[in-house]
Amino acid sequence: MANILVLGAGRSSSALIDYIIKQAEKFEWRVTVGDVSKQAAETRIGNGKATAISFDIQHLELSQAAIGSADVVISLIPAHLHSLVAKVCLAEGKHLLTASYVSPEMKSFHDETLQKGLLFLNECGLDPGIDHMSAMQVIDQIKSEGGKLTSFESFTGGLIAPETDPENPWRYKFTWNPRNVVMAGQSTAKYLQNGEYKFIPYQQLFQRITPVTVPGFGAYEGYANRNSLSYLDTYQLQGIKTMLRGTLRNQGYCSAWNILVQVGCCDDGYWMENVASMTHRSFISSFLDLQGESIEEKLELMFDLKFDSEELKRLRWSGLFSDELVGLANGTPAQILEHILNKKWKLQAGDKDFIVMWHRFKFLKDGKEKEIQAYLTAKGDDEISTAMAKTVGLPLGIAAKLLLQGKIEQRGVMIPVTREIYEPVLEELSELGIRLIHG
Repeated sequence: MANILVLGAGRSSSALIDYIIKQAEKFEWRVTVGDVSKQAAETRIGNGKATAISFDIQHLELSQAAIGSADVVISLIPAHLHSLVAKVCLAEGKHLLTASYVSPEMKSFHDETLQKGLLFLNECGLDPGIDHMSAMQVIDQIKSEGGKLTSFESFTGGLIAPETDPENPWRYKFTWNPRNVVMAGQSTAKYLQNGEYKFIPYQQLFQRITPVTVPGFGAYEGYANRNSLSYLDTYQLQGIKTMLRGTLRNQGYCSAWNILVQVGCCDDGYWMENVASMTHRSFISSFLDLQGESIEEKLELMFDLKFDSEELKRLRWSGLFSDELVGLANGTPAQILEHILNKKWKLQAGDKDFIVMWHRFKFLKDGKEKEIQAYLTAKGDDEISTAMAKTVGLPLGIAAKLLLQGKIEQRGVMIPVTREIYEPVLEELSELGIRLIHG
């Protein structure tokens, strides 16, 4: 009887665990869910036929026992710990699936996974994941019909549904790891535009945005992801003139977030003093050279804003100018900002998130320039069954099922850009209501 081990019972795990339990009942597999908090694992499995365990990858002996009894390991624990999981999987001879980017260390395991006949499938969630699969499906189709790609742009965002928190001017809440949101973009973004290499340092990232219009859903803005160039080989797009992957936000988000970046609130490199007595307002004040001005007046001068500007409205709504205590004993600027924002940005009962993905392909065919735009949207059911949980978890669950059924024969450290993987995963996602629509 096959055993699937799911590591991590956090906010993105609900749809995955529900799916895996249903498949296990159908195929008579066993499911184990491990988390640092056994209670969190128990909550996630509910009344499903699964076993909850306490799991901490830092406890090597217990980790070896848990992983050793599994056939496939799906890891949703923090990305920086995946390499530790991978080492145990290698030692125990177990397949590994994650939704995280392939790190250099993970990539270094490729030869050994091949030797041992193992699949370490990464980037099999939403972004990265569904974005790769849906893009490759269209790219392969264009090529098969004699087209030559000249431009590829792709943006994905986890937002909130229109009916959720209508007074929220950001049109955004934390639908995945809040720390990752606060730390987003802190390495230089690299991409190709009209045949030129482009580089955007962090301090400019939220000022250089790309307007995106999704049919039926309106206008958004996107900022570049860290390294689009790394996917030229992955997508087999050598020689293409434009290659840009990015993150999507509602209009106005980036100009407001840019203030927090420029002021210094997103720095994670040092610990602040006097945090225990710090208020939201004094947190912002500590970064500003006030010379008789109020915080709001100083920001107006620094960023050429008016008092009733949309940027200041967003900061004000988030409570950043209030006299409420932060509520932490210590922290870096980034940690404190995350804590403050979480008071307003945490999903509440009944809140629904909203995923938007958009691709644009430009290509030459029969001597003519052609364009395909495609998009995908998904809405959460509530604050637990989120669209983010579905779009991150379901591709992993489907891939694990295919692997156990012997329908994925590829081995090594991979991402899901081959037809063997993307076709059946996208087909089942479509049956579950998550599908790419061509404009």
